[in-house]
Amino acid sequence: MEKTDKKLIYVAMSGGVDSSVAALLLKRQGYDVIGVFMKLFSKTKETEAKKVCKKLNIPFLIWDFKKEFKKIVIDNFIKEYKKGNTPNPCVVCNPEIKFGLFLKKALKSGAFSCRQTEIYIATGHYVKLQKLKNKNIYQLFQAKDKNKDQSYFLWKLNQEQLKHCIFPLGDFTKEEIKKIAKENKLIPDFKKESQEICFVKDVNTIEFLKKWIKPKKGNIINFKNKEKIGEHQGARFYTIGQRAPVGGTGPYYIIKKDLKRNELLVIKKNDKEFSFPKIKLKNINWVAGKAPKSRKILARTRYKEILIPAKFIVYKSSFFIQFDKPVRFIASGQSAVFYNKNKKLLGGGIII
Repeated sequence: MEKTDKKLIYVAMSGGVDSSVAALLLKRQGYDVIGVFMKLFSKTKETEAKKVCKKLNIPFLIWDFKKEFKKIVIDNFIKEYKKGNTPNPCVVCNPEIKFGLFLKKALKSGAFSCRQTEIYIATGHYVKLQKLKNKNIYQLFQAKDKNKDQSYFLWKLNQEQLKHCIFPLGDFTKEEIKKIAKENKLIPDFKKESQEICFVKDVNTIEFLKKWIKPKKGNIINFKNKEKIGEHQGARFYTIGQRAPVGGTGPYYIIKKDLKRNELLVIKKNDKEFSFPKIKLKNINWVAGKAPKSRKILARTRYKEILIPAKFIVYKSSFFIQFDKPVRFIASGQSAVFYNKNKKLLGGGIII
């Protein structure tokens, strides 16, 4: 982004390495930067984010979105599990909270400044944002660090949101960001990064869900020979592709949930049974606002899974993805995300 003195940037600060370095990089470029900590649930604390803003000598704000986060993200998470689906809370949170409520409040707050005329938000997401020359079209691409790329979680964003966004980390690797943080003494002690759901991290997902879904023991069935090989706490608690809680000659992985029988059907990882040549999707979003001319895409049906050649099909108002080769471990409620051959994020949809 070209630097001018008419840009005010609100940075979503968590207190972690990524958002801290994002704020540092933007300040180095000469922008007016304000750090904002979003309170999303009761256990979130602003202590580290406040320390970083003080060190960077930038204003620090706290915006409370707990009520909205519970209604939009947590309640939806529970509702979908009750249905037997596996929701992705980050896919819901990003467009509705981080690039929704946060962006709206930033635009409103920035409007009170008589000096700045352009207002942006920035986050520590690993993704690249580009604007087409001579066109007001914004494009998202995979980050330089393919292991940290987070474009998968941003497929619901639209043009109106993207035109106010900055992603400072897209051209860096995680190791480069850690090095910058260490050199600038932003984060003195690196904690192991959590891959867990933010509002569930103190317990596992099953223990969290037990507050709303009553456990009910059921059988774990070997899909190949239909024999019982173990028991589970309730089919709704588990997701397709998850390692099943059985020992013996495993490991086994869940390939299907039978909610009526309360059974989990499992296979070994290299078993070829139960593949999907085609899947149906809902809630389709194209980042550019419309579908691309070519129906050929690269699809990802879960985070960090390899991109699979496919094509999209629209038939009688329904949307499908036809894979070049059948895929396994398809979980309803998860996102199928589309890219082109240049790794540009095209859009996505929810697996039915």
